Order: sequence, then structure tokens, then C-alpha cells
Amino acid sequence: MKRLGVLGTMIWDTIEGRTPGEGTIEEWGGIAYALAALDAALPDGWTVQPIVKVGRDLAAPAAGFLRGLSRIETGARFVEVPAPNPRVRLRYLDDTRRCEGLEGGVPPWTWDELGPMVLGLDAVYANFITGYECDLVTMQALRRAFPGPLYGDLHSLALGRHADGMRFYRPIEEALAWLTCFDVAQVNEDEMGQLGSEPLALAARALEGGTGAVCVTMGPRGAVYVASAAFAGLAAAGRDRPVRGGAGLVHTALVPIEGGPGRGDPTGCGDVFGATLMARLLAGTPLEPAIAAANAAAQRNVGYRGATGLQHHLRGALQGAGA
Repeated sequence: MKRLGVLGTMIWDTIEGRTPGEGTIEEWGGIAYALAALDAALPDGWTVQPIVKVGRDLAAPAAGFLRGLSRIETGARFVEVPAPNPRVRLRYLDDTRRCEGLEGGVPPWTWDELGPMVLGLDAVYANFITGYECDLVTMQALRRAFPGPLYGDLHSLALGRHADGMRFYRPIEEALAWLTCFDVAQVNEDEMGQLGSEPLALAARALEGGTGAVCVTMGPRGAVYVASAAFAGLAAAGRDRPVRGGAGLVHTALVPIEGGPGRGDPTGCGDVFGATLMARLLAGTPLEPAIAAANAAAQRNVGYRGATGLQHHLRGALQGAGA
């Protein structure tokens, strides 16, 4: 069996205004969406090793969520820490725009902690759910030491935090260095704007620095990718790093959502997209059809609420809304 490490944060979400007339909803979010999507999309022969700290206050229900997934490695668990688990309050302003506030927080991973966690893994998917999962020095150490494929969703690295917990967009410090930590990097359209004054030029520089592809999710319009012509995807076998960038021809295209956008709950769509894209690339699917599959999974996620049981919905086993 091959082992995929998943770095991120479990979030307890409180969601307001998601559906007109609907009251406040509380449910698991954050890396839970990616774990559910990987459970549905990983190719045969792969298991998941979570690299996730949870606060003691929510450790028991978090463990219950993990037990509901079928692709988790036997004996794997979240790391319980004596800190309040992160909680996020989301207030939707319309179908896509929202205000976000973050409370609590578990300690970031240091390299001394993370290094032993990745021993024996075949690939790592990192999603910066809070933006405080680890610092750049730790991720660069992982890049140097880990021989397998690395996927990174930069996500909340583009968010600051006010004293009251409210999040706000801010430039990603040392954005090029962050991008070049990964074989495939993901941002959304708003986060792309935080990469600097010329984000596409920065993405091209990242390809020269060894990143294979940068994917930009654009909500109902689909996703755009910028990839080195030499990028051949993520190796599904062995522990050799896939062919990566370098100076030369760059490919870019918009991959639209087939059938047009759906209406429903957009929470977690970026996480489902990234996890599905990682899974398809590990299966050997070329980049563009892998992105199309990720678009389809994100679109399907819109028709479900919450992360609990989402893997069944993504497989087509359930219809309608969940939690």
C-alpha cells in the first residue's frame, strides 16, 4: 500500500446565511473536506496518514469523524494537543462571498515534529487551512528532505487575522519561496491576487524554480493552470520526484466546469478540488483531465452540506444535502 500524508487543520465551523431562512449551522470543516474527498477519489492501493493536530476540547468528535473514513491507514489518528481547537465563524454575504472569523488554534508543526511524521510516506498533500500549520522554513525543510510528490494549497497563507479573529486578505510573504516548495501549488482567484503585482509572472518564475504547475480555482468559471511543458504529472509509483520545471515553454489553459455552475453550499469546494486533483494526479491522470475531474467533484460538493459523510455523496452513494 502507498501512503499519502495529509497536512492541515480540522475546523469546527459555525455558518450563517448559507441558505435564506436557514438558521446557524455547526459542523466539521477545514481539512475534513479534503479528507472526505480523498476517501472518495484516491486510487486503489493508497491509504491516508493524517498529519493533523486537534485541540483537546474537540479531540473525541474529531476522532469520530476520522473513524468514518475508509481510506485512513490502520492505527492512524489525529495528534491531540492541550490547546483549544480552531473554530471558524462563516457569514455568507451572497452565493460566493463571505466573512470569516477564527478563534483558538493549535501549535504549528516544527521540522523536529514533522520530519518523523513523513518517514515512509509516498506523497504529501498540504492544505493551509488556517495559514498557521507550519512556517516557510519547515516547509522548505520538507521539500529538501522528502523525495515524493508534494501538493500545496496556499489558501489561508493569504489571510491575516485581526485581534478579534476576523480574517482579511494580505500579500503572501515570500510567495515565490512558498510556491517552489511544491510540485503542484493551488490558490484561488483572490489568493492569486496576493502573490504580488504580477502574479502570472511569479507563477512562471516558480516553474523555473522547480514547481511543475500552479492551479487557480475560479469558482463557477472552473480553474486555470500554468504548467511547465516538462511537467508529466505526479508519479503514482516509486519515490522518484516527478519531472519538474525549468526554463522553457509554459502551457496555460482554462478548464471550465462542464454543465455550468450549480447552486448550493460552496463551503469546502476548494478543498475538495485540491484533494481530488491530487488523487487523480497520483493515479497517473494528465493534468488537464485531472483538473476537469476536480472541477466535477467541487461542483458535486455544492450539493452537500458539511464534511461528515461527504465521501459517500462524492461517490454518488447519497443524494441531496447532508449535515
